[in-house]
Amino acid sequence: MPTCGRDGYGRSVLRSEALVLRAFCVWTVYVWATRIWNIWGDDTRGAGFKAVHTVLAVISVAFAVAVWLVVRRLRTRATAVSAEHG
Repeated sequence: MPTCGRDGYGRSVLRSEALVLRAFCVWTVYVWATRIWNIWGDDTRGAGFKAVHTVLAVISVAFAVAVWLVVRRLRTRATAVSAEHG
């Protein structure tokens, strides 16, 4: 439900948009967890390779968590606004 708020965001995140963003977050965590598990279990990879990819994984997962939290906050706000209006 699009809404114009006083907070400066033009509208809230639609439920379908939130689902796509949340699916992206879950997929990112799954891919990096699997990838890191495989990298750390591979004895042919050097410590530098493992360290770099672990840092990349942590950054990517942190972004996924941040997106999840933003979507949750915007969806909560949209639900509260729609409850106020009817």
